[in-house]
Amino acid sequence: MKLLLTNDDGIHAEGLAALERVMTQFGDTRTVAPQQPISSCGHQTTTHRPLGTVTVATNRTAIDGSPADCVRLGLLYLATDADWVVSGINAGGNLGVDIHMSGTVAAVREAALLGKPAIAISQYLARHSRFDWDRAAELAVMAFRKVRELPLPKGAFWNVNLPDWKGDTPCPELVFCDPDQHPLAIDYRREGDAFHYQGVYQQRPFEPGTDVDHCFRGHVAASRVSSGFRGLPPI
Repeated sequence: MKLLLTNDDGIHAEGLAALERVMTQFGDTRTVAPQQPISSCGHQTTTHRPLGTVTVATNRTAIDGSPADCVRLGLLYLATDADWVVSGINAGGNLGVDIHMSGTVAAVREAALLGKPAIAISQYLARHSRFDWDRAAELAVMAFRKVRELPLPKGAFWNVNLPDWKGDTPCPELVFCDPDQHPLAIDYRREGDAFHYQGVYQQRPFEPGTDVDHCFRGHVAASRVSSGFRGLPPI
């Protein structure tokens, strides 16, 4: 198996390094990632200027662009033989409606649009907690091992969120669930002419049984998501 790895936290992110360390057990890896962090960029693509590339190391290329740009260049030029695209491990959750804003998820949506199976992996973090990338990588391996054998319709991708796994608790269970549809709590603090976002991610509303619910309760939340947009019947 050949894997194209990417992210939205940038080529030097700890989560990407953790992913690179463990995904070699599934086959050959090629990393094509943004040169700089570009979180929450959504499905941004670059068409108005040239995309610069920098070879960081063997099979590691940094792109002066977005995660979707990285997947385009990866699948069309730099890793044309990739069997899967894996994006992550993101520093923070991409739960529910986050998938619309997330560059991590946009990367795998782009892969799905180009006909490749793909999975986005994000590490949710509770308040006042710290990332444990070794544990995140362990859960990423478990999740990929399970979903890669499951059917994935054309144009669909996997969105996986890892819980904040701490202490001596047992390995979290993987649960298949739908993305939550509640909007994030939107809250700004105004200072003069400036508005500072102060919404608390961990206090977002959610429906029981959805990815937000399961991840907050300590499960690995896996959602199979369609990249297509289907029109509604006319009124």
